[in-house]
Amino acid sequence: MKITETDVWVLNLPLKNPFTSSFETKTGETRTVVRIRTDTGVEGWGETMWGRPVAALVRRLAADLVGTSPFALEAFHRRNHMVPFFHGYLGYAALAAIDVACWDAIGKETGQSLTDLLGGAVRDEVPITALITRADAPGAAGADLGPALAEHAARVVAEGGFGAVKLKGTADVRGDVAILRELRAVLPDVDLRVDPNAAWSVPDSVRAGIALEELDLEYLEDPCPGIEGMSQVRAKVRIPLCTNMCVVRFEDFAPAMRLQAVDVVHGDVYKWGGISATKALAAHCETFGLGMNLHSGGELGIATAAHLAVVASTPVLSRAIDSMYYLHDDDIIEPLELSAGRIRVPGGPGLGVTVDEDKLAHYAAVNEKEGDLTG
Repeated sequence: MKITETDVWVLNLPLKNPFTSSFETKTGETRTVVRIRTDTGVEGWGETMWGRPVAALVRRLAADLVGTSPFALEAFHRRNHMVPFFHGYLGYAALAAIDVACWDAIGKETGQSLTDLLGGAVRDEVPITALITRADAPGAAGADLGPALAEHAARVVAEGGFGAVKLKGTADVRGDVAILRELRAVLPDVDLRVDPNAAWSVPDSVRAGIALEELDLEYLEDPCPGIEGMSQVRAKVRIPLCTNMCVVRFEDFAPAMRLQAVDVVHGDVYKWGGISATKALAAHCETFGLGMNLHSGGELGIATAAHLAVVASTPVLSRAIDSMYYLHDDDIIEPLELSAGRIRVPGGPGLGVTVDEDKLAHYAAVNEKEGDLTG
């Protein structure tokens, strides 16, 4: 089985509503999609974060695949192990696109689901988190913002059956604390989280963390920048700390453990460079007694299916994962179904999804016209 051809597209897809974090407001996603074809007639699909810069790197790496086997993933990663050194997140994202496509092809060639290839299912459905941002209460401000977001969140939880809610925080620390109090008042039984994306200072993180202890948060995610800052906060606050910003490579893991900086690490197939790397991160977390969850960078159906397979086959991934999937206005596969706050893991060979190539072409044409979305 040899790879004979590769194709790469860049897509723009809209979100149902604007999504605001501490550093941007976006109305859609730009994603890169790759397809590999083999001499046995198998197609493998991958999808990753961001657009044209990643796609250019994927095309360069994919050219090296022709004539090799999709099974030869260790050799592929070894040949390209310096790519993230030179390209950072873009390098990890590009490697992951190809990695996932190869896993999809391996599953289809062997007639096995990705979940089974990764060790078999420990769960058949994956709970996801309801994501709440200030854009969900248009027109509300000041004292009205918290109640408006609480009303919105209660409606989302009731309609979607979510068991976990995450507020995307901002640099407005007092405002975030006030919103969280309103959320807890109307949602006393959900797992509640907040993620300011490191927009708070260490002193503000400590003050806010102490004020939030009474709300029984599941965890506080990246309140401040850096392992050193997180360590200072963790020493003073009795809320578990989570990160996808200061432990983002295996080189970060030992310093974070020495400084006792985090309790939960967010993995991500597309930020860590592939499926095996994400599984290895899970082994690290279990070895050191940490929790683990999955970050979301705006995955469409192909990428979401890969995340679902990783969660389905990894016991430590027992929390509701972050996923923006349900916030998208469309997809390039037959949509995965969200029911009672959970998505069922696809069971077919490989990723278990089928790409709609008409939609693929349509959203690629949108990117050709609009360029990459930056917010």
